[in-house]
Parts: sequence; C-alpha cells; structure tokens
Amino acid sequence: MTQNAQVSGSYWLETAPGAPRPALTEDTEADVAVIGGGVAGLSTAFELARAGRSVVVLEAGRIAAGVTGHTTAKLTALHTLVYDKLRRTRGPEGARLYARSQSEAIAHAAALVDELGIDCDWEPRSAYTYVRDENRVDELRAEAAAAKEAGLPAEFVTETGLPFPVAGAVRVAGGAQFHPRAYLLALADALEALGGRIFEGTTVHGLDEGEPCRVSAGTGATVRAKDVVVATHYPVFDRALLFTRLSPRRELVVAGPIDAGRDIDGMYITPDENTRSLRTAPLADGRRLLIVTGEHFTPGTGDTRERFDRLSAWAREHFPGVEPTHSWATQDIDPTDTVPMVGPLHPGAHHAYVATGFGGWGLSGGMMAGLLLTSLITGEGSEWSGLYDPRRLRSQVREAGRLLKTQAEVAGHFVGDRLRPAPPVDALPPGEGAVVRTANGDRVAVYRDEAGVLHGVSPRCTHLGCLVGFNSAERAWECPCHGSRFTPDGTVIEGPATKPLERREI
Repeated sequence: MTQNAQVSGSYWLETAPGAPRPALTEDTEADVAVIGGGVAGLSTAFELARAGRSVVVLEAGRIAAGVTGHTTAKLTALHTLVYDKLRRTRGPEGARLYARSQSEAIAHAAALVDELGIDCDWEPRSAYTYVRDENRVDELRAEAAAAKEAGLPAEFVTETGLPFPVAGAVRVAGGAQFHPRAYLLALADALEALGGRIFEGTTVHGLDEGEPCRVSAGTGATVRAKDVVVATHYPVFDRALLFTRLSPRRELVVAGPIDAGRDIDGMYITPDENTRSLRTAPLADGRRLLIVTGEHFTPGTGDTRERFDRLSAWAREHFPGVEPTHSWATQDIDPTDTVPMVGPLHPGAHHAYVATGFGGWGLSGGMMAGLLLTSLITGEGSEWSGLYDPRRLRSQVREAGRLLKTQAEVAGHFVGDRLRPAPPVDALPPGEGAVVRTANGDRVAVYRDEAGVLHGVSPRCTHLGCLVGFNSAERAWECPCHGSRFTPDGTVIEGPATKPLERREI
C-alpha cells in the first residue's frame, strides 16, 4: 500500500477529542438505561432527559468514537436508491413515512444546533445520487419520481458540482453536512446538564428484563432501570434472532485538502464503482477537506490495503493534486428488508428496545431513532413505529430471498473458512496476521508485530463462533459473519461480541 493510503485515523476524532468520562463502578438506578453512546444512543438519551426521565448511558469505549466517529457525516433523507424500492415493497405510504421520519429528524437536529448553540460546522447542502452509466439513467428517473411522490423535493438533473460529467442524478435539497463528533459531544454536555449520566469504558454483559430491568456491566456494577435501550450498532443482546436479518459491511474513507474554489457544493453518492461517496468540510486555513468513501466489503475478507490504494487513486484521478492526509474505515449494518429496526427488542419485550440496521445512513437514522424511541417509552406513540418495528413479519416474507442469501453467506463463512488452507506461520511478515495450524492441528489466529514477536489468540469469534480474518491495514481481527472486531491481542473493538478472543500459545 502506498504511504498516503496508510490508516492515519478519523479527522472527526482528531479535531474534537473531547474529555474522557469515568466508568460505572457502583450500582445505580435510572428511569432508562441506554446501552451505546453513538448517535442513536445519545440522541435517545437526550430526548428522554428533556422529557423528564432520569437517564444513564453506558458506552464500552468513548462516546461518539465508534461508528459515529468514523462516519462521512452526511445528513439527508435521500438514501442512495431507497424510495423506488420502498414504493414497491412497503407501498407509497411506507415510502412517505420513511421520507417524513428522516426529514423531520434532520430538521430537529438543525433546530438543536440553533437552540444549544452547537459549533459543529453545520452547512446546509443538497444531496445527489448520481450514475455515470447511461444504462442506469432510467433507474435514477424512477428514484426521483418515487422520492418526489414520497414528499421529498426531489428532481432528476444532469448537471452537478462534480468535476466530471454524470449521466444523471437525483437531487434533494434540505440536507446538511456537519462535524458529527462536535455535535454529539455538545449533545452529551446538554444531556448531563439535564441530569443525565454518561459512563465510558463500561462494557455491558447481561440484561435481565424484569421489573425493573437489570443491566450488568463488566466492571461488576449494575443499573436498575424501568426501560432499557440497546443502541450498540449491532445488538449485543439478540433475543429476537436479529442477527439473521442483519449483515455487516465495512467501507474505507480517505480525505485530503483542496482549494475552496474546487468545492463540489453538495453531498454525493453513486452505487457504481463499488460505491463512491463525496462531501467536503471547512478547514481552518480556508481550504476544504475532500472526503471520499467507498470500496465496501465484508469484514475480515480480502486485502484492505489494496482497497485503500484504489480509493486514494480514484480521488487523485478525479481531483488532481489532492493528497490524502487522513484515512480511516467505518462499518455499517444492513437489514435484509432495507428499513432500520427501531422499537421493541423482541416480540415479548415490554421494557427493552433496540435501534439497529441503519444501512449506511446512521446519522439521520440515529436521530430518528431518538425521537421514535422516546415517543414509545413516554407512551406518546408515533405514526412511524409500524414502519420501523423490529417485530415486523410482512416485510420479512417479502424479502425472504435477501434473508436466505444473507444466511447462506454466514453459513459459507462458518463452514468454508474452516476448510481454507492455513498458511505457515513462518511466512507471516511483520505487521500481518493469519489463521494458521499448529503442529497438533489446532487453528490459531497469529499476528507478528513489527519487532517480529508472534501473538496468538483463538480464531473463534466470541459472539457465535465464526473464524476471524485479519485486516492488515487496520491491524484488527474481524468476524465476517456479524462484524465483531478485535485488536491483535484479542481485545474487543466492536461488537456484537462482548468477550475478548482467548490467548493461545504458539
């Protein structure tokens, strides 16, 4: 991988580090316990606190530092090519509710920026879904018509602010781009001013759905709460077998400065070229930071360094002179039936709720989830609740083909990865990892550090037992089945796994 394609870290985390918060070390009580401190968790906690509920937020790492801290940070109700599909699978009313719920969430966030005086580089922008292939123009025209029918100010256009021609694009005004971590850190401060409590470095291991519910943390402390919200991106508790309806997807991001005069004046995405998503952000020196996202892949598979190289080369080709100064990766969770799952955790749940499956649009989706879950917990109700209800059955039947495909892929990894030939450990260069066989035939996930020292851990993901693969660009073990990620020594980076990979002697 070229030097400029190395993973250097998220621009959002670098420019808004935030102050750390303590871990939960003593038992406590609250009206609501929110598990997860990303956009969905913090939005839900803030709305509940403003509604008069006492709230505790439990975050395994740092708040707004996981998926939310590695996003592209585009706020729009135009989610690539979703409306024509929704019109066919959920009907015109389903598409309308989706458009309205996402649009109202964005408008609500804009109002909070003004109300709380949040300095987060909020910039209103139009969003575009474009294609360069003439054979896909009809698809774009259908999407524009469906989005307009759903109530969005959508139009089909052929001119954009991109420095290259497009065959066509769907344009929707009313979106925004912003600094997601600056926004959420300010929201966290406002939550605490309302009496909410936030604990970082607190992994949750258990949930008892009694009355009250009991949440058990890895620190040994517990939280007693009437209601619990699981907002951990991929649910750490899966009592409704949601993992059968969710699939993980990683995407890479490269970013570099361009002159302000080359700003693309909008937020763009194309389903072509293994996805390309673009936006800019203001820099202190008057230039703009070009942010390019793409090269999506299943965690733990393929050469991530090569993908970073391709994305960096694409940026240089279309924006001559740009040199990446930042690079990072993010992870999305795709539902089999397109729509996120926000509502009761399982059919028998009375006080446990979940927010997951945002499919790459977790900012507007997470903000929407905050409004929806608050309405459910306070008893106000929402006209969107049926659309997003995780217990829905009708759409599952309609999307059975996608569900079966997802499970076939998981089964393929679970079985096929165990049959794959294991490389010899002596062949591992420094900075690389692989699942190898020991002399007695056992498999071990082995990483060789830069000093040449070998580190071994169990290759079985502690979630459901799939074999992990090594991401050499990010130096992480990744589960291709459900997206859990671990450091080279086995420490959990991202769930649904909550336990580390066991150490192994080599």
